[in-house]
Amino acid sequence: MKNEYPTFRQGTTIEEICEAGNQYIAGEWKRLYEEMHEELMEAFRTIEDAAYGMYLDRLMPAVFDGLIEAGFHVMEPLREDDFVIGQCLVFRSSMEKWGDEDNRSRVFWNVIRDGQGEPVGTLLTDIPHSHLKFEIPTSPKLYALREYGREQISAGIRRVKGEGGRED
Repeated sequence: MKNEYPTFRQGTTIEEICEAGNQYIAGEWKRLYEEMHEELMEAFRTIEDAAYGMYLDRLMPAVFDGLIEAGFHVMEPLREDDFVIGQCLVFRSSMEKWGDEDNRSRVFWNVIRDGQGEPVGTLLTDIPHSHLKFEIPTSPKLYALREYGREQISAGIRRVKGEGGRED
């Protein structure tokens, strides 16, 4: 059974956005993972980590569409060389290197702006995954940061994940 898509409204705090997004992900991630598992295992054999992008292309749009429909701005302007998955997850706005090769964590960030373009905070999307086989060992998870400057976001991710990590 499909989970109810998250709904948002202007005036929602970054913490409320995070909570609603996590409720959606918690109810949907495993069902979608099981539904797509064979296709994604086959894709991993040929395109490796890009298979996770295929999964996130199906999981994450509900969160971002809900924010966009409520009038939020969820992405910075894209550059020509940007690589985007999950509709709004940009690789240059991510860090990875937590965990072992079989249980790695990549954290993407999106500065969320209200209808007037003012930042309400940063939404972090933590994607657990394996580099050895197609596996998502635990649910993807969102975190909220009040900060929205690049250095503050990097420091916030390190607080959430522990020291370490590398910016891509």
